[in-house]
Amino acid sequence: MRSPLPSLSLAFAALAFLASPNPALAATWDETLASARGDTVYWNAWAGDPRINDYIGWVAEQVRGRFGIDLRHVKVTDTSDVVSRVLAEKAAGKDQGGSVDLVWLNGENFAAMKENKLLYGPFVDRLPNAKLIDTVGKPTTLVDFTIPTDGMEAPWGMAQFVFNYDTGQIAKPPRSAAALLDWTQANPGRFTYPSPPDFIGSTFLKQMLVEVTADPVLLQKPVDDADFDQVTAPLWTFLEKLHPNLARGGESFPASGPALKQMLADGEVAMSLSFHPGEASRDIASGLLPPSIRTFVLERGTIGNTHFVAIPYNANAPDAAAVVADFLLSPEAQLMKQDPAVWGDFTVLDMDRLTPEDRAKFAAVPRGEATLSEEELGTPLLEPHPSWMVRIEREWLRRYGAG
Repeated sequence: MRSPLPSLSLAFAALAFLASPNPALAATWDETLASARGDTVYWNAWAGDPRINDYIGWVAEQVRGRFGIDLRHVKVTDTSDVVSRVLAEKAAGKDQGGSVDLVWLNGENFAAMKENKLLYGPFVDRLPNAKLIDTVGKPTTLVDFTIPTDGMEAPWGMAQFVFNYDTGQIAKPPRSAAALLDWTQANPGRFTYPSPPDFIGSTFLKQMLVEVTADPVLLQKPVDDADFDQVTAPLWTFLEKLHPNLARGGESFPASGPALKQMLADGEVAMSLSFHPGEASRDIASGLLPPSIRTFVLERGTIGNTHFVAIPYNANAPDAAAVVADFLLSPEAQLMKQDPAVWGDFTVLDMDRLTPEDRAKFAAVPRGEATLSEEELGTPLLEPHPSWMVRIEREWLRRYGAG
């Protein structure tokens, strides 16, 4: 069932642009394309997955051949470092010629950039392919962790938190926090999660908080210092019971999602975690994971969101960055990205807005043997407000970071 978001729309963002245009933007799209030709775009993007890196390399080839843009992937481990760099440039008065032209971000990093006025735009309404975005069926294309995007970041992929498991070791996967705790008690050392602030580790904490908190609606609002301890108490109680059952006795944690996946591939654990429902199928096809791996979600659902690209306010090549963002929204780029042999990342596009030929191409993309259907994935749960993640990561590090 589609969930409309009446308070926001791309048209609304367009009105905002007309009311306060950014003078550095070219007046028309043809002028944007002309301005972009010959420019270099430094795209700061997470580099923890070789397949994603390869996809970004393919994008670089395409925009070079089509638009004369030199796209360079600045490989990032933690996007908050990019936010800090742009903030430092602003503090130093470097309001033009910044080092970042495009950044892959969402969640607390988008909130931080928006709050500190580090974002360029709004620009999404200027992108010709923006008319193809499914803003109704995928309302998180307009809201990032409860924060309205206001046209300041362009969606380019959908994500949902999933558990990957080895059917040779687990006959019936644990589909709730309570069931996971029971399973780890019966199978000590066979499960763990990455150490926050790794994105997958932090998402596991959010997922468990949504599971165990008495009132998940509170998580949609900014954190209140007065009730943080009370709201999160069930999470820490759950972790205190869980950690002794984890791999390595809960004394140390894998550094990242890919590191956890390698533990699954090596048979060290029976489960891993991912924010890409098609990742297991992709990794089976490439030989990174054994064919016995399958995917499950929790009975009450799992967190889902959209990932975005944004242009910093002081980007050196904003027109060229906008052209790249538009290409990422093209049916061709979205189709390539959804192929499980490439990435398996779900599209942000509305199939009803595509040509019959493009719809047929998307319908023909194999889902993969370990990828759940949309019905099995269910309706994604909303992300908590980003302020919760900041506080939870800080508290987790205080409690367990020395391990």
